[in-house]
Amino acid sequence: MSRPAPAAALGAVTVAALALTGCGTVTAAEPTGSAAAAQITVTDDQGREVVIDGPVERAVVLNSYANEFVRAIGAGDTVVGVDRSSLGRLPYLEITDDEGIAEGLDQINYEAVAALEPDVVVLPRNAVWQEAAEQLEGFGIPVVVATAWDYAVFDDTVDLLGEVFGAEQEADEFQAFADEIQEVVAERVEGLDTVPVYWETAEPYLTVLPGSGFHAIIEAAGGENVFAEAGGGDVQQEITVDPAEVVTRDPAVIVHEYEPAATPTEASVFAATRDELTSRPGWSAIRAIEDNQVYVANGWATSAIAKSIGALYLATWLHPEAFEDVDPDAYLERWVTEFQGTEFAGADGYISAPGDQG
Repeated sequence: MSRPAPAAALGAVTVAALALTGCGTVTAAEPTGSAAAAQITVTDDQGREVVIDGPVERAVVLNSYANEFVRAIGAGDTVVGVDRSSLGRLPYLEITDDEGIAEGLDQINYEAVAALEPDVVVLPRNAVWQEAAEQLEGFGIPVVVATAWDYAVFDDTVDLLGEVFGAEQEADEFQAFADEIQEVVAERVEGLDTVPVYWETAEPYLTVLPGSGFHAIIEAAGGENVFAEAGGGDVQQEITVDPAEVVTRDPAVIVHEYEPAATPTEASVFAATRDELTSRPGWSAIRAIEDNQVYVANGWATSAIAKSIGALYLATWLHPEAFEDVDPDAYLERWVTEFQGTEFAGADGYISAPGDQG
């Protein structure tokens, strides 16, 4: 994917528009009067053209994945407001509790947003972005839709955020790291037989469908989602399934992912979840349980980088021989220390594989 060069410094002349792939265009407007601010125009992931009075110095960013991306491109210091979920999941953010302006992606305090006077609000496509755009229009606050949880649109999302925050070079560096991970996975699973996978999210029997980022990483990792035909759509899709149906579909690998949290998970918690999974009535005959192929993960690891690291971990579990010289823990550590700028507590706090003791 081609990417723009960093924008030149503004003078008294108009800077030519830069053609971009996938995420629209960025243009710099001639200063008017004494104002020297650049006008940035981007096309977000809903195809909306959004004009921002740049450079962005104050941003409200909703969704923990988007906050991770903004931090990864070096723009974390512009964030002045986040949602409560981001505060809980990412305690290393330089944000205080009183700067939480949304209880969830569908419960936004628009007056609190306006009071922060942000240059832009960034939220994902499964948030109430239409409502947000309408409510904030009167305050002159633009809304950009960027879905950082979706593996399938990762490249475009990184490009888009790089444009919004004027951090194209940093976005390229982030993209290069993600490309390295994705290329390792793609090259090694090519031509291998797919392995049936049951991926369970936070609640028992809550599994993933096409349209979710999880389904995309199952396929990317050389797996086959055993509930692939159960639904899907253009938003994150999950469904609660009949336990007996999981038995019928007989996955070779089972993964249970907790909600993401940078705070490490205790080994005893992982062990209790594995015990619950393996002792479910009728499940002892499932191939994954017979073969001891049940994995439990904290989503801060497996959903990191739009689930790219999750794809790598899953690929190593599905095809161990093809990945015997690949250490996904090393990529997780790089993500945490180099791109999130926080301490790495060790992979054991986020990943529990068969044989790990609680």
